[in-house]
Amino acid sequence: MNGIVDETVDPTDQILPARSLALFGLQHVLVMAAAPITAVFLVSKALDLSDALAVSLISATFLVCGLGTILQSFGPGGFGARLPFIMVPGGAPIAIFLAIAQQTDIQTAVGAVILTAVFYFIALPVFRRLLKFFPPIVVGTMLLLVSVNLVKIYGGTITGKAGTPGFADPVNIGLALLTIALTVIFARVFTGMLQRLSVMLGLVAGAIIAFALGHMDVSGVLAGPVVAVPHLFPFGMPTFNLVAAIPLIVFSIISMAEATGQTIATVEIVGKPGDARAIVPSTIRGDALVSLVGGLFGTSLIITSGENIGIVRATNVKSRYVTAVAGAILVLIALFAPVGRLAASLPGPVVCGTAVVVFSIIGVIGIDLLRRVDLREHGPMVTLAAALSMGLLPILVPGVYSQFPHWAQMVLGNGLAAGTITAVIVNAAFLFGGLHEAGSSSHAEATGAEG
Repeated sequence: MNGIVDETVDPTDQILPARSLALFGLQHVLVMAAAPITAVFLVSKALDLSDALAVSLISATFLVCGLGTILQSFGPGGFGARLPFIMVPGGAPIAIFLAIAQQTDIQTAVGAVILTAVFYFIALPVFRRLLKFFPPIVVGTMLLLVSVNLVKIYGGTITGKAGTPGFADPVNIGLALLTIALTVIFARVFTGMLQRLSVMLGLVAGAIIAFALGHMDVSGVLAGPVVAVPHLFPFGMPTFNLVAAIPLIVFSIISMAEATGQTIATVEIVGKPGDARAIVPSTIRGDALVSLVGGLFGTSLIITSGENIGIVRATNVKSRYVTAVAGAILVLIALFAPVGRLAASLPGPVVCGTAVVVFSIIGVIGIDLLRRVDLREHGPMVTLAAALSMGLLPILVPGVYSQFPHWAQMVLGNGLAAGTITAVIVNAAFLFGGLHEAGSSSHAEATGAEG
């Protein structure tokens, strides 16, 4: 094509010049890079993983995200949408993964990821029938609980454990607050693509300041092998516990609904001809396969990201070859060991400050969904109140169900699961009892909600 855009070709099939492919692909990578770094940092700190295991997990996460992005871009054999999608570890799956690991062990959490990936395939033929149980009031509540839970976890990582010598160290808290402030400043001052990179820029600026203050040690970044090869089953063989997997399985239905909205929105933005809904199963099969592979490498669910929809809209670059190149860059990052060691060396307060912003945004998305529901009506008001009661209780009062049977702890003690399941049950009781119609709209309203 010699760099000339052929308007007779499907916009997603346009092949740009190599330089443009590389630059636009790198742009996608920069926007999503904070997600895998913060996700692995949280898991490694919360579960007290060794530095070597944390570096391996960062490498594995980037690798699976890259392979998944390539899969969604090319869509071989009906696995992948053949659309400009980027794949990331979702915020909600990370929170649920961590809760399962803390309630049981990490092998069970990995087993839950694999069971959930298999459930995707089983539920795909009938998932449309399940959508009526996950209207905006349910999804909005879940996202709000995700935000509260993760901000609490990351905030605790910033302060450290009460009673320890370094608890609430003003320097650590100051670095976290400074990172948050810089992120907000960049979002306000910059426009266009730099504005979309404000989270990543805040992370980088915070790390530079921490380094200047002597709170970031990069001496080991260039030590060790140059090539990183992630290992299968880094935590040992998974343990399969269906009860423990229930929270992730519940989330997977919401994820499928989000994939539906994201696929339809992306098809409209890129102007791809044909029926958008016919592409949805391919998107979901791609999510399922990539999450299954991620489970084998010890990650949580890896799902399509709604963030890149905004990038496609802003740049008007619709080619799936751009995201395929982004996937290739992610794979190269995964295999280049110093990058993993650099990510692992980032100061905890800086990473956590970035994460607090990212996951607070998830809460804002949840509030926006709840705003679409008339909470003055009795049914929606009781649904939200009941869901927040059951969801916030185990988040804010850890151990509240510690004397309950173990199987009950795995569901009730997981605030995201308890709150979401409560919202589904109470909403259905009012809805099918004919007492209110709120929240019965299509789940497509939840387009762009984070998983």
